[in-house]
Amino acid sequence: MSSSENSPENGTAPRTVFLLAHTGRPAAIRSAELVVRGLLRSGLGVRVLRAEAADLPLPAEAEIVEEATPECLDACELLIVLGGDGTLLRGAELARASGVPMLGVNLGRVGFLAEAERDDLDKVVDRVVTRAYEVEERMTLDVVVHNNGDVVHQDWALNEAAVQKVSPERMLEVVLEIDGRPVTGFGCDGIVCATPTGSTAYAFSAGGPVVWPEVEALLMVPISAHALFAKPLVTSPTSVLAVEVQPHTPHGVLWCDGRRTVELPSGARVEVRRGAVPVRLARLHHASFTDRLVAKFALPVSGWRGAPH
Repeated sequence: MSSSENSPENGTAPRTVFLLAHTGRPAAIRSAELVVRGLLRSGLGVRVLRAEAADLPLPAEAEIVEEATPECLDACELLIVLGGDGTLLRGAELARASGVPMLGVNLGRVGFLAEAERDDLDKVVDRVVTRAYEVEERMTLDVVVHNNGDVVHQDWALNEAAVQKVSPERMLEVVLEIDGRPVTGFGCDGIVCATPTGSTAYAFSAGGPVVWPEVEALLMVPISAHALFAKPLVTSPTSVLAVEVQPHTPHGVLWCDGRRTVELPSGARVEVRRGAVPVRLARLHHASFTDRLVAKFALPVSGWRGAPH
């Protein structure tokens, strides 16, 4: 597609892509420059944050915006994110708030949210230019914190909402509840409430199961619980999970996706349910989640012969 084919003069609305990059890494700067030049050369507009543009050798045609707000993605068809898991989660915040699909390119280590690796940049540009991608929705969590009967904080998460202890020398005493009924109570380092997307993140590190993304479910995974019954729980997507911090225990802290945090006083109650707003992810290919799991964790599969024919 040439610039003239995508011009307002020809009656076609200009296509614009927003680029978010972790410019603290030289590899990200080189990758961002390649993506920007490739998109501009194909006639697409590119929008970049001013704070990141200062680190990038951008052509004059690139559009610069001041702040990362949902409005800065107005009229954008796609959000391309270059970076590790932290940058991808930062992009997910913008994607959820704006409704614009996010296409992640992994420049970090695991990058389960990413659709491509740094070696695929030419393919990424080509697929975006030709609109050869699909969009899927990922479940999120809505999180509400109560204290003394009042709602004191509301948040959301794509991966997980984690209730954790603050004092390293003392456990956090909690009672778990599902759908308005108590399940069990114990002392622990924390509780992770996760989506299937988050099952390969913090919940996985805490010993939770890997859940395929197309499975609609909520997870509740204890962290270092001092109890006989402290197994990961998988519930219906319509369930309401609750973690009550006992009044006699030290205060805790709530982390949402490891990015947003709020203190939980003793006696606080955290309720987690399926989020009302999903995050939309752009997909370039139909590789199975099984293959992605094997590749990301470098799982040993030598000797596999497949099903008999």
